[in-house]
Amino acid sequence: MSKIAVYFMPGLAASTSIFERIELPEEQFDVHLLEWEIPLDKETLPDYAKRIAQKITHDNPVLIGVSFGGILVQEMAAFLNVRKVIIISSAKSNLEFPRRMKIAKSTKAYKLLPMRLLLNIENLAKFSFGEKVNKRLKLYEKFLSVRDLRYLEWAVEEVILWGRTVVDASVVHIHGDNDDVFPIKYIKDCIVVKGGTHVMILNKYRWLNTNLPAIIMGTYKEEMQLEETEKEVS
Repeated sequence: MSKIAVYFMPGLAASTSIFERIELPEEQFDVHLLEWEIPLDKETLPDYAKRIAQKITHDNPVLIGVSFGGILVQEMAAFLNVRKVIIISSAKSNLEFPRRMKIAKSTKAYKLLPMRLLLNIENLAKFSFGEKVNKRLKLYEKFLSVRDLRYLEWAVEEVILWGRTVVDASVVHIHGDNDDVFPIKYIKDCIVVKGGTHVMILNKYRWLNTNLPAIIMGTYKEEMQLEETEKEVS
């Protein structure tokens, strides 16, 4: 039996190292990691998705995307014959966006974000307060690899202005009940990971390693999911 090709797409500006603890059975799955590229001038999200989709070299792949990567793989699916699309810590349409993101869209407040600060994590650390914030900044320093200003401005705008309003019912959605970017109260029809935050790809990896194979194969039953008590990294 041939292996199932699985392509992972990281979150906004993140490197493929966010998947370093994700392990799928090698005899069953052929894992590939996709990376962000700098957008072309005036490149739309669908055009960008088409360009990244050209990097898929297998028939009927499984696409797994985290956060903005989840949005991207849904757009990529329009250009591929996919076996399955799985999103983690993401949204299936802009109807699942929190109120603050909808306000940012209507007021164009996202254009006021200090993107240049994000290019230098060390600068952000100088203005942060508390152990929790500094912990998260250390995570960002390790896992955020794309520090190009044009990419950041493009990516934030494409998230906020994402026009999808009709959910693709075939998309499998895995979401933490403690996600502070896409709060669970706005999310419908998802597999809920108890205690999962927006960065659960890092700290709920045991849950994912145990349950992803069944989710990919379509044999997963939520009442049978593994219960584990890994310490959260905030």
